Amino acid sequence: MQTHLRGKDMISTQQWSKSELDTVFEVAKALKRARAVGESHALLRDKTLAMLFFFSSTRTRASFEAGMAQLGGHAAFIESQTTQISHGDTAKEIGEILGRYYDGLAIRQCDWAFGNDYITAVAEASRVPVLNMQCDVYHPFQALADLLTVMERFGDPRGKTINVSWAYASSYQKPLSVPQSLILLMSRYGMNVRLTAPAEFGLMPEIVQQAKENATASGGSFEQLDDFDAGFEGADVVYPKSWGCWMTTEDNEESAKIGAQYSDWIADERRMALAAPHAGYMHCLPADRSIEVTDGLIDGPQSWVYDEAENRLHVQKAVMALTM
Repeated sequence: MQTHLRGKDMISTQQWSKSELDTVFEVAKALKRARAVGESHALLRDKTLAMLFFFSSTRTRASFEAGMAQLGGHAAFIESQTTQISHGDTAKEIGEILGRYYDGLAIRQCDWAFGNDYITAVAEASRVPVLNMQCDVYHPFQALADLLTVMERFGDPRGKTINVSWAYASSYQKPLSVPQSLILLMSRYGMNVRLTAPAEFGLMPEIVQQAKENATASGGSFEQLDDFDAGFEGADVVYPKSWGCWMTTEDNEESAKIGAQYSDWIADERRMALAAPHAGYMHCLPADRSIEVTDGLIDGPQSWVYDEAENRLHVQKAVMALTM
């Protein structure tokens, strides 16, 4: 267990060593156990967290607020449009000033080619840890919750196959951050990672390269497929979700036209039957029901989505307890 994490930012799991990440999982399991048996764990009494949202949220806001309360502290919800950011407050000023008011800063900023740069700039100016609640490049807490869920089902994830797949959705052009964080973290832990997507829906090349290097170092594997059904075959975990074709176009209308060509990429019971009998279906939520996934699958016995959503609470509490 690592004990030197006070003040450390969580912007990407790539910035944390394997032993540091192992510590997060160890603490998350202990805190989950403590909550299950009603054991008080007010480790952050009198601490405060600023939660700055540029994008709306359900699970992220609720889990961070609940987590801080359970740790004995307080989380302040700050909606960016209610601030002076649009009138001139810079990332440096947010980091310098909020970093003096609070004991930690958590930010969700997903604007393409801006969000990660903004969060990084705030972190450079802040004297307290900055936590990435999702940006255009990374969603570290979602990936941590996902891996904890896999560990709870299988124990050691090494050698297990996860299919991180694009799926069709008719809603907005979603960020790349979930699939990118998934392939980065799962490849650190020796999993056989499949990235399945149409050619137009590729991820950032540098992220894919890092995932390949992670897999080589961990003894896992990394492969890319463009056949939706093939991605499911024999997999232990399937994670089909939509993301935008940002590497192809930044235009929403053009993206919608491209995506419509693949409207048959829906996760359903037939495809789930192609996976291993013990396989689980995962999704970060919200899912576009009947478009991205059938009700029968997401509400069925192989769906792990609610355990996965709960684990957001526990990994976030672990990181806050360790860093704040």
